[in-house]
Amino acid sequence: MTDANLAIIILAAGQGTRMKSATPKILHSLAGIPIVGHVLATAGALDPAHVIAVVRYERDAVVATISDLMPTAVIVDQDELPGTGRAAELALGALPDGFEGEVVIVSGDVPLLDADTLTELVSAHRAASAAATVLSAILDDATGYGRIVRDTDGAFTSIVEHKDAAEAELSIVEINSGTYVFNAAKLRAELSKIGTDNAQGEKYLTDVVALLRQAGSAVAAMPVTSPWMVSGVNDRVQLSEVAIKLNELIVRGWQRAGVTIVDPATTWIDLKSTLAADVEILPGTQIKGATDIQTGAIIGPDTTLLDCEVGENAVVKRTDATLAVIGANASVGPFAYLRPGTELAENGKIGTFVETKNAKIGRGSKVPHLSYIGDTTVGVESNVGAGTITANYDGVNKSKTIVGSHVRTGSHNVFVAPVRIGDGAYTGAGTVVRKDVPAGALAINVAPQRNMTGWVETNRAGTAAATAAADAGTDTD
Repeated sequence: MTDANLAIIILAAGQGTRMKSATPKILHSLAGIPIVGHVLATAGALDPAHVIAVVRYERDAVVATISDLMPTAVIVDQDELPGTGRAAELALGALPDGFEGEVVIVSGDVPLLDADTLTELVSAHRAASAAATVLSAILDDATGYGRIVRDTDGAFTSIVEHKDAAEAELSIVEINSGTYVFNAAKLRAELSKIGTDNAQGEKYLTDVVALLRQAGSAVAAMPVTSPWMVSGVNDRVQLSEVAIKLNELIVRGWQRAGVTIVDPATTWIDLKSTLAADVEILPGTQIKGATDIQTGAIIGPDTTLLDCEVGENAVVKRTDATLAVIGANASVGPFAYLRPGTELAENGKIGTFVETKNAKIGRGSKVPHLSYIGDTTVGVESNVGAGTITANYDGVNKSKTIVGSHVRTGSHNVFVAPVRIGDGAYTGAGTVVRKDVPAGALAINVAPQRNMTGWVETNRAGTAAATAAADAGTDTD
């Protein structure tokens, strides 16, 4: 049920210059979802009455993503006055008049913070009737972070920024994560008092915590159980570190659900992908987007699947596939390239060095070797010979090739679309099929072979080939 007394503010106005990217920092992908999407999902899991996102840099792109992922989120634009305190102040102004509940403030670039931790933070805040509760973390190296200072009884006293910390305070390893819960009324009152008289000329949210302490209000700090939960993404190094941790969690979850993953370190799985029990994933495999893999399938090694469907007991090895459907007990690869629109039915085969696009290959049919099959439909139990090419593009239009059922085509064929090969038909090796082939017919290109006796010795005199021919003697036609 919706918590009528809970609002969540997402700080998403930062420029993210350290990413050195044309893409806004919080829109970089992490396990197939924008960084800010992870934060929105966590916020939504708390069922708050209000979610407010404060934006500024690359506003339109950021707003489009947030609105797509959470249409109910309220967008607030940060003005020229910088700082987290100003962002919170503007967001509070977007809450309904009279809202006096709890306000959770999170950063849009901290994607691993989970809903359970935030729920625990809110519960601890409410149980203590605190004015503010800070989420903290214990780090081995706290360099650069604001320190959580406690008294001899362990009670929170203040937050000291690294640059302002005394030598004794620099030894503190508990840091401010930048995530808070505030009583709305007290936050609103104290925000009006803070200014920008500091080195950065910003309105700091941490100043509110100090003012609340000075006023005698209860302020607490709760450390997370695992410091990686509050890891922020400020550059591409941190993005990769967070990606590795998140993927480790995803892989472990699928292993515990009954999926065999031989090498977790080289297996990457997006959050939207789904795997059934008894799937086996071999090293060097990426399962991306909304890929769905059914029980008993073996994927990899060295395979990338994006938005694909894989049926039961299918085998897909050393393959790159996008928006493809692979049926039960089908075989794909090695070294196959399945482009969008490929549908391989049950018991079918797309083999070594085969490329397909907009191709529907029927039950039990095979394209085993060295072929390009585009804009094509193949019936059931047909075999397409090695080296076959569907010439589907005439420079202006794409046309279809239709291969019937129980067809056997020869090696090194070219099907010049549009063309139809009837059920049960055969084609000879090296045939260029330009006209429809009736059912049960054999299509061949008649071009008698001519052997020109003595040609090598006459035209390539003195070569190793000529010598070998002379040693072998002259064969007659």
